[in-house]
This record gives sequence, structure tokens and C-alpha cells, in this order.
Amino acid sequence: MQEGPDDEGLRAGEEVIAVRNDEGQGESLPFSFVMRQMKQTLVRLALIAGAAAPFPGGAQQPQQLPTMPLNAGIHLIQAEVANTFDTRMTGLMHRKKLGANNGMLFVFPDVARHCMWMKNTFVPLSVAFIDEQGVILNIADMQPLNEESHCASGPARFALEMNQGWFAAKGIKAGAKISGIEKAPPPR
Repeated sequence: MQEGPDDEGLRAGEEVIAVRNDEGQGESLPFSFVMRQMKQTLVRLALIAGAAAPFPGGAQQPQQLPTMPLNAGIHLIQAEVANTFDTRMTGLMHRKKLGANNGMLFVFPDVARHCMWMKNTFVPLSVAFIDEQGVILNIADMQPLNEESHCASGPARFALEMNQGWFAAKGIKAGAKISGIEKAPPPR
């Protein structure tokens, strides 16, 4: 144990650890303080890891996202909005079903030829890539649990995933306009 004038506030028998600050100067911290900080950091990391861990059986709980109404002609869509990096990366993964007129709107931070895949996605989907004006560029059918990329035919700001065949069943093709998309929250 080190002793000296800087050791005020130490408990009897407590060790001191020397550390360097950002300026390269040495400081002394009580061992118990350093250990308490390390324990708090480990607890935080465990909580973060636990929140990201899959549920029993390997399934993750689907995320709850804000929704917004969209229209494809006379057809009403209730779309969950994925406008953050994390929500765009997760998308509809781990879902076992999707409502008949429900979907997910992906809001991208840039206008580009975005691509989608079906990793960990159990529901067969159709994806419409949409430009900044809400016009569908192209539609692709995607098979569950497949990592094949399906890409926009041109620069897209949005992608709308629906149950596979939804667009075809409604007669919606490239060139159709999705209304309400202009009210989508900005990407973050």
C-alpha cells in the first residue's frame, strides 16, 4: 500500500492504483473506485448483450415500429417505418406472419440503387423500390431465408415490403405512385 498526502479518504488497508490522464500525467485512484467503475461497465455491457440476445429457441422478438398509412391507388397499406440504420438492417426479420395489407417502408438516407435480402426473414415478400416522388421503379419477389440480393433498377429513396404477390394481385406495377410517402419521417 502506498501512503502519502494524496491518500486522504482511503479506508484502512485500501490500495491505490496509478493511472495516467489524457495529458500523460499520473494520478492515483483508490483500488475500490477502479473496481466499482469496472463492475458498473461490465453490468452495462451485460445488459446490452442481453437485450440483443435471441429469445429461447433462437427466435428474436419482432421490433415494434411506428406505422403510417400509404395508398397504392385505392388500396390502403399500413406500413411500419424503418428509418434508422438499426431498423433498416433488421427489417422484417424473425416475423412469422404479416397482415394482409401491412408492410414495411424503408426510408434510406441517400438516393441510390439499394438492395434487399431475406436473411432471417420467414415470410415470403415482394419489395417495391420507390423514388423520391413516390413512383415505383421496380418490384421483386423474394424467397424466405435467402441471402440473394434484390436491387432497385434505379436510384431509390424508399423500399416497401409487402406479402409476396400483394402488388401483382392489386395490379400495381412499375410506374405506379405510392401516396402518403411524402409524410414519411426523415432517415436517421
